[in-house]
Amino acid sequence: MRSVRARAALGATVVVALALAAAGLAVLLVLRANLTDQAGLQAEVAAREVAGQLALNVPYDELKTGDEEEHPVQVTDEDGRVVAVSKDLEAISGTGTDRVTPEPGASAGGDREDDGEDRDDDDDGAGGADPARGEVSTDDPDFTNGTATVDGDSADYRFASVEATNEAGLTLTVHAGAPLAAEQRAVASVRGAMLAGLPVVLLVVAGVTWLVTRRALRPVEGIRREMAAITASEDLSRRVPEPGSRDEIARLARTTNETLTALEASVDRQRRFVADASHELRSPIASLRTQLEVGAAHPELLDVPGAVADTVRLQELAAGLLLLARLDAGERPGAARLDLGALVHEEVSQRTGDRIPVTVSVPAGGGFEVSGSRAQLARVLGNLLDNAERHARSAVAVAVRAEGGGVAVEVTDDGDGVPGAERERIFERFVRLDDARTRDEGGAGLGLAIARDVAVRHGGRLTVTDAGERGARFTLWLPDAR
Repeated sequence: MRSVRARAALGATVVVALALAAAGLAVLLVLRANLTDQAGLQAEVAAREVAGQLALNVPYDELKTGDEEEHPVQVTDEDGRVVAVSKDLEAISGTGTDRVTPEPGASAGGDREDDGEDRDDDDDGAGGADPARGEVSTDDPDFTNGTATVDGDSADYRFASVEATNEAGLTLTVHAGAPLAAEQRAVASVRGAMLAGLPVVLLVVAGVTWLVTRRALRPVEGIRREMAAITASEDLSRRVPEPGSRDEIARLARTTNETLTALEASVDRQRRFVADASHELRSPIASLRTQLEVGAAHPELLDVPGAVADTVRLQELAAGLLLLARLDAGERPGAARLDLGALVHEEVSQRTGDRIPVTVSVPAGGGFEVSGSRAQLARVLGNLLDNAERHARSAVAVAVRAEGGGVAVEVTDDGDGVPGAERERIFERFVRLDDARTRDEGGAGLGLAIARDVAVRHGGRLTVTDAGERGARFTLWLPDAR
């Protein structure tokens, strides 16, 4: 069952089968209970008719039991002995006794002449009161299920037991039955219809579920085929088809296309990065090779300071590329706690070769603790100061302050500033706004990109704004370590 359609069809069929089975069982139980109650009511009516005759002291052999096959009757006395049965009753069960022949010695009914004469004498002595009358119990009868054989035919019956007291005060119990054949036929018919219709219903459910699921999953198959084609062709510019519906599959298609767009942008950015890195590395390597070849041929012409400068620039570029590679690989910053104000003082004090002195403003008392990598944050401060020194005319300033649950470091210069349209672009890799500037003067365009990546991975941010009428203000914000 690797197909979603098959699993969905099977699941729906099983659920419907269980539901129909439960509903069918409930219907059969209710139907059987209702028909059984109707048979019990018929048995009760027949039993009360016979009990009424017994209350009127009708002799046992003159009892009218109606249709013996429809309503077999058995009468027992207080001791459980059979005193009367309906005609042609050959066997019975479910009434407490299976005897169908009146037992010798049982109380006789209707033969009450002596008792009647004595009662007449007593009544005369009492002033002519009405003679005693028998009665039928008004309590709910007891119901049981059993069988009876009438004139050779055996069947199941619902028996009702009703008590009656005759004029002599003798309590008799009348057991009358009503056939359950109609109930059994009805239940069997309904059960047969359900069993016959269940496979048809399940086939319809399975077929409809299969077709509906197939139609619903058709866009998914289109997405799969297109993704397979993209994987085979490595063409990330292709997109999967988006269905016109607004369901989960349409959202899946849109999310897939968004993922492909992000992946294409990432791959393009990686390709540009590799191309730009190769281009940036080519210049110092070529320059260094040329100087070394000239020095090898003419030692007196070797430009040692130039070779050292190219080597340093090459080393810095390699270090920057290595740091970006580690950041792209998801390297997490350290968790050391450090005072950002002290780090600013330390970095500025080590910059002895700057052409413009740096002004530092850090409030006394400290309390500017952040959590992260000391080396990476020092690299961010160094890159921001290098950028300010490169563009400033006469002033570079660094200020530290608490802001919004964190620590903000502002690096300000009085240069030409950054145009509003370029304030996000300058944080891209290998971007230099002044293309006419030489690489030695303008750098490789990695400093600000490294600074922002490090800030983001420390849970902070790096932004640029205007510094008054002239210059640029770079603001590094990091969350407070506390």
